[in-house]
Amino acid sequence: MGQPDQFAKMTFAQETERITGGAARWEDPPEIRLEKVQCDGFLVISRPDRLAHLHAPWSEARTCDEVVVELKLAGDHIDRLAAERALLRRQARQVQRAEELGPSWMGEEPIWVVAAHLPVWLKQARKPVRFAPGCYRVEPLGHLFLWIAANELPLRDALVPFLVARSGRALDEFARWMAPRRSPRWVLGMLRYLAMSTSVRKELLWEFEPTEDPEIMARDQEIFEVLLEARPQLMKRLLEEGRREARLEGHLEGQLEGRLEGRLIEARKALRRVLARRQLELSPEDDARIEACGDLATIERWHEHAVIATSASEALQ
Repeated sequence: MGQPDQFAKMTFAQETERITGGAARWEDPPEIRLEKVQCDGFLVISRPDRLAHLHAPWSEARTCDEVVVELKLAGDHIDRLAAERALLRRQARQVQRAEELGPSWMGEEPIWVVAAHLPVWLKQARKPVRFAPGCYRVEPLGHLFLWIAANELPLRDALVPFLVARSGRALDEFARWMAPRRSPRWVLGMLRYLAMSTSVRKELLWEFEPTEDPEIMARDQEIFEVLLEARPQLMKRLLEEGRREARLEGHLEGQLEGRLEGRLIEARKALRRVLARRQLELSPEDDARIEACGDLATIERWHEHAVIATSASEALQ
């Protein structure tokens, strides 16, 4: 299982109980004895009465005690074989529950497949029935099989676990909407694991611009600390780049200082030439003033004065 899948499962684990007010929780499933047949996770329903007021698909779980959830993120296959494998895992869980609860259990294990969109093949082959934005009952399996098209779901806090399955522009829209609503650590996980566009990823990172707001500064500090904790090599890289920039800055400053000193020397020489041609004799004190002056604009002003002044002292005013 890849990191995007882990992030999506983590979001379900963290958000489900809060969103449903304790009505449902996420559990990592045990391995089913069939070589290795393991679904992505379960929604365990403990307070179905609290689900009725929530946006679909949550409200559809109010008649269930457990729902198998299959997550199909960007890059995952959603062809018929992928759907059949998901149904196989659902069936394996059905058998497992029958073994655990005994012959008196006559329940049916529902399955929800969460993907970015409804695939064309499924639309043509099974004629799914849309009962809410982004939510489809897949016939002829009826309520046992829901297909949840995350790209079609509205942006609602209660639907965040499903929305992480979005792709393309819909994922970019979700990322922009989500960034100010979660902690910096969560946002960094979203930026790291979800396949949003590079431009949006950079846009969200650049939102942490310099500010005097203490709250935002604290958030920026937390982001920086999280990055350093997760990637210790960043500190070494930052130090190396800092040293390289310091060396470059010192070199450039040296070049600028050298150029300025050269212009000062030429300006002093030009001033003295004008004074000499006009036979305006410099006193030792005035000559020392010219030599000590490090302001190019001042020397150039003296040069203009020397053209019309009647004495060296008057030129250096």
